[in-house]
Amino acid sequence: MSRAYNIAVVGATGAVGEEIFRILEEHNFPVGEILPLSSARSAGSEVECCGRKFKVQELTETVFDGHDIDIAFFSAGGSISAKFAKYAVEAGAVVIDNTSHFRMDPDVPLVVPEINPEDIGLWRETGIIANPNCSTIQMVLALKPLYDLYGGMERVDVSTYQATSGAGKSGMEELVKQMQDFFAFKLDESKHEAFLHQIALNVIPQIDSPQPNGYTKEEMKMVNETNKILHSDIAVSATCVRVPVLRSHSEAVTVTFPEGVEVDVDKCRLALSEFPDVEVQDDLEHGIYPMPITATDSDITFVGRIRRDLFAPNILHMWVVADQLRVGAATNAVRIAEKWIELEEV
Repeated sequence: MSRAYNIAVVGATGAVGEEIFRILEEHNFPVGEILPLSSARSAGSEVECCGRKFKVQELTETVFDGHDIDIAFFSAGGSISAKFAKYAVEAGAVVIDNTSHFRMDPDVPLVVPEINPEDIGLWRETGIIANPNCSTIQMVLALKPLYDLYGGMERVDVSTYQATSGAGKSGMEELVKQMQDFFAFKLDESKHEAFLHQIALNVIPQIDSPQPNGYTKEEMKMVNETNKILHSDIAVSATCVRVPVLRSHSEAVTVTFPEGVEVDVDKCRLALSEFPDVEVQDDLEHGIYPMPITATDSDITFVGRIRRDLFAPNILHMWVVADQLRVGAATNAVRIAEKWIELEEV
């Protein structure tokens, strides 16, 4: 990378925004100036990145003017991106958007750099690159090497076990508060605001709003985004569940390959282990498999419990775990920025 790049982060004080600053520093990203942006409530506070402190400014329609921003990360909710992304683009920045607002726009590339980096080149249409849903990212990272190994897939069925981090700081704080109330014998008095129901000692089989087809919005994100990223027409069905885990999402994934395919588990393990940013942890006899507690704070997607179906030789089952705030959001966004720079500097 031949020069430094000026960065804006919208949602700078949120869980994903804070993680973006950490990852920029860890990746030795060529950071020039940083413009942290948030609501009026957080304006005036400070964030630290790359050994420097920066004052948070209020996000407005004109705040990008005069700052010469090259890359603007948006992580403050779909309505914020819908309203303000265009102002960053008009000021000359490429927007990398972590919300769902632009993902299915046919003119906006939806990118996981290890899978479809060539799509980044489409950013010039709108000035925007979309970051996929957190659960989609870790799943497609496990699907892609198997898709290539067998030349396609017929169907994917997935059940997710999604951590409270998926609801941001408020979700994690609510779980901690409810557990504190439990040990203080006050759980019956504990409020739930981040989730529809009590999350402590519970699982909630609904993430996001109901859709007319009986699925939730979160589940339909996984259906639609998977095929956009892979440029495929796989039948995907998802059941998304919130679990009382602080951080890192888990997924039980079942893959149906075309008729006539006989799954070779050893070949699948090898294909997964050789894929960028994927690691196989699969030794059931010795209790080695991916877990949220070991995936947290990692940029790797972990895959284990890899096994062929008992009744159909063309079906594979596996267990996929990754840190939602990193792999599922901030790390993928920074990786997009790194690949964008690489393509721009060619």
